[in-house]
Amino acid sequence: MSEPKIVDKKPVVLELEPKTYYWCTCGESTNQPYCNGAHKGTEFTPLAFEVTETKKVALCLCKHTGKAPFCDGAHTKL
Repeated sequence: MSEPKIVDKKPVVLELEPKTYYWCTCGESTNQPYCNGAHKGTEFTPLAFEVTETKKVALCLCKHTGKAPFCDGAHTKL
C-alpha cells in the first residue's frame, strides 16, 4: 500500500456540528481534512465518521494516526 501524503505535522482543531464527515486518508484533498475525491484511482478511500453532538476535535493531518480521524500524536514521530 502507498504512503499517504503528509499534509501537516500538527492536527487541525475544529468545532464540528452533528453529522457524518468524510476524512481524507490519502492527503491529496484540497479540502483538508475532508475528502474531495482526490483519491480516485488509488487504493485510498475516505473514512466516514459520525459526530453526534457539537464538540471540538483535533483531526489528524499527518495521516499516520492510529486513532483515525483523530490525532494521537503520531506526527511527533515523523
